[in-house]
Amino acid sequence: MGPALPVLVLNQNYEPLNVCNVRRAFVLVDRGKAEIIENGRGYLHSPTAVFEIPSVIRLIYLIRRPRYCGKQTRDLTLDHVLPRHRGGGHDWENVVAACKPCNHHKAGRTPQEAHMHLHKDPYQPTYSYLRSFYPYLESQEGWRKFIPGTDGDFGFA
Repeated sequence: MGPALPVLVLNQNYEPLNVCNVRRAFVLVDRGKAEIIENGRGYLHSPTAVFEIPSVIRLIYLIRRPRYCGKQTRDLTLDHVLPRHRGGGHDWENVVAACKPCNHHKAGRTPQEAHMHLHKDPYQPTYSYLRSFYPYLESQEGWRKFIPGTDGDFGFA
C-alpha cells in the first residue's frame, strides 16, 4: 500500500475530476479540503493515529467548469432546448445547463418562444470520462459507480 496508489477525485457534486496519489489525497483530507468517500484499502498506522487509505475522495468545494448558461452559479439545472413533452430527446444535442431562474423563465417553451438565446448550441462533448479513467478501472473496480458510462446510465453514456 504505497503512496503512489491512485485515488479518484470527485468534485463536490460527485463529478469525476481527476486521479491523484494517496499522499496528495491525505493532504487534501487533512487540510479539510476533501472527504473520504471510499476506503477499500485498509488503514495506515502511525505511532499515535490510524488513517484510512482512500480509494475515492470528494472535494468539499466545487471546482467550476464551463457550462452553457453563462451565469456564475453553483445551482445549475438541465434544460431541454425542445421540451420533452413536445418531442425533444434527452440527448447531447437537446440538453443544456441553465441556472434555475433561466430554466424557470423558459419553462415548457423553446428558446425562441421564450425570447431567449443560447450562448452555444448544444453538442456532444469530446471529453470522455471513460477514456480519461479507463487505465485505472481494471485495478480500481470500486470506481465504476462514480464514472459515467461504466456502471450506470447517467443519461449521456
